[in-house]
Amino acid sequence: MSLSAAASGFVLFLLSLTVVESQDNYGVTYTSTQICAFKGSTVDIGCSFKHPSRYTYLWNTVWFTKGNDNNPDDLKTDPVYAGRVSYSSDWKSCTLTIRDLRESDSTVYKFRFETNQKSFIGLPGVTLTVTVLQVHVDTSSYPDSATLTCRGSCRLNNHLFYAWYKNGQKISNQSDQYWYTDNLNPSDSYSCAVTGHEDFSSPSVYIPKLPSVSVSPSAEIVEGSSVTLTCSSDANPAANYTWYKEQQPISQEKQIIFRSIWFSDSGKYCCTAENELGKTISKVISINVKCELQYVYIYESDNTPITCYQMVLTVLSVSAFIMSSRFSVGSSWLPKIWGAICKVKHAEINGNTFFHI
Repeated sequence: MSLSAAASGFVLFLLSLTVVESQDNYGVTYTSTQICAFKGSTVDIGCSFKHPSRYTYLWNTVWFTKGNDNNPDDLKTDPVYAGRVSYSSDWKSCTLTIRDLRESDSTVYKFRFETNQKSFIGLPGVTLTVTVLQVHVDTSSYPDSATLTCRGSCRLNNHLFYAWYKNGQKISNQSDQYWYTDNLNPSDSYSCAVTGHEDFSSPSVYIPKLPSVSVSPSAEIVEGSSVTLTCSSDANPAANYTWYKEQQPISQEKQIIFRSIWFSDSGKYCCTAENELGKTISKVISINVKCELQYVYIYESDNTPITCYQMVLTVLSVSAFIMSSRFSVGSSWLPKIWGAICKVKHAEINGNTFFHI
């Protein structure tokens, strides 16, 4: 019996030889009880079986992961495995081949055969784990460098050799180990692979790219409206975000959502994106919330209003409007009349609270 899985794809680890046999000479032999293989590769789950030869005829064979022992669901008819599975056609061989492995293929596989005398299942079956190599980062040793480790989600063979890549180019001066140490630069990316099987390399890891900040809606921001600030960065591992207003941290979410924005929310904002490899900071943006000046009343000495206007002003404009001796309404300059009243929604300027409308 050969470890045929290693020939057709790439098996990282095979554990033991399992023989399941009954007293009446029925039996199933698995090449291994546990297999660890790469996502995207092809694996052969080695298997052979036997039954008494006298007056016994083979009727059916099936590999399954679902269904009960008496009525299993044949993998060949499972749409999840459509076009990806085949069974060995050799006499007394029951090897299962699965192509283009997916992480969802990780489960226990069992073989069942049926003769004119009885059916027999090889229990407990074979556990297949489909893995993707990942680069893990440790920056605890030195402040400006990191130790990178190449790992899978299941046990890897201790005798494997590894290739490391920096910015897509193979690093020639490393020693084929599962770990690699280097000084970190914001522009660099790293990945790893098992030597001889570079098609199944890990995703690249890198420091977050310069974060971008978006404001929605992008139109003029008026008090009481809904505004969303979003911080985005391309990073692997995924970035954690922190928002700052006037250099003070205010949120550790990707987005800040103002359901009803206030004047006091005006200011300078920026965000950082950080992962295990480092941190980057966005450009600073200014949020200017405009207050809605509902009405301006100008009174004569007898308290008779002579004009009424509706405008939109910034907080500073309102302040200047109240403090100035002359102000502009439309295209005309009018003298300020004693007793002018500015009613502004929710506004507080220089410690003075104005009325709600």
